[in-house]
Amino acid sequence: MTSSVRVKQVLAVVPAEAGGRSVGTALASVFGSSAQVTVVETTDEDTAALGQAHVILTGLGPVTAEHITAAPVLELIQCASHGFDYVDLAAAQSRGVVVCNIGSSRAERQDVAEQTFALMLALAKQLIPGHTALTQADWALPRLQPHLTELHGKTLGIIGLGHIGKEVARRAAPFDMDIVYTDVPLAPLTEAAERLRARRVELDELLRISDYITVHTPLTDQTRNLINAERLALLKPTAFVINTARGAVIDQDALADALEAGKIAGAGIDVYDPEPPPASLRLLHAPNVVLSPHVGGVTRETLPRIAMAAASNVSEYLVGKPPADVVSEGKA
Repeated sequence: MTSSVRVKQVLAVVPAEAGGRSVGTALASVFGSSAQVTVVETTDEDTAALGQAHVILTGLGPVTAEHITAAPVLELIQCASHGFDYVDLAAAQSRGVVVCNIGSSRAERQDVAEQTFALMLALAKQLIPGHTALTQADWALPRLQPHLTELHGKTLGIIGLGHIGKEVARRAAPFDMDIVYTDVPLAPLTEAAERLRARRVELDELLRISDYITVHTPLTDQTRNLINAERLALLKPTAFVINTARGAVIDQDALADALEAGKIAGAGIDVYDPEPPPASLRLLHAPNVVLSPHVGGVTRETLPRIAMAAASNVSEYLVGKPPADVVSEGKA
């Protein structure tokens, strides 16, 4: 007598801007006979497949409370990213659905760390105004020189010493930077922090003493607008703010106010709320900013690693192994 193993249904949501169906079809081949995979570009594109899905693998495609309600046999939501703010965690938890990211995979964290330093160095060395001036036959050195600065010997404040934050701290060491950090909520001192010679401080203290402040905390209800007008007022006038995490962690209007008033030295921004940002977003027109269109974590080398990390975690789950990188246990 033979027993049949029930094949799980996987809904792979890959938005067009992330490669769409071609990427999703390649991902589907990873699962072999362990799953039947339906590839869509939006979560509710195929309502029948959503209703039958045991797993949703999403590459930044939103998974709302309505989607979770429409998926009565859903067990797992796998985010193909470090961030998970596009999944309704409360709805998932109330239904007992586990939510995972790719935090421990090393798929993109080194790339985001590199982008962080690219923004820091561009600000410190005035690369954008220098480049623009030279293309207009303007030798801007005398004008830029008072604003040029270093990373060496400066204090780097890391908000969120997680997988990406640790990569940033490792790269700060060769620049001889002093490293302070905080977590939200404030976590116990870890061995990793000690190895990195990172000193834990409260958030407000970090903002007061840091020359460069870089954000690497997930976007949650607790961290939305974490860096608001009151906290921006704590910064030194020579401080730079870097955000490669999520746009809504910083109050964007408050940051624009601080830049326009000259209360901080500059900002390097890779993430926005919403994305893409509207032309009316004041940060796009603020002085002393270096902007990039959420390129941290999406290099040609990184994207295949992200896809494989997410698919591998789902594959492990499908054969009965506990999933890695759980961000919500799914306990009702």
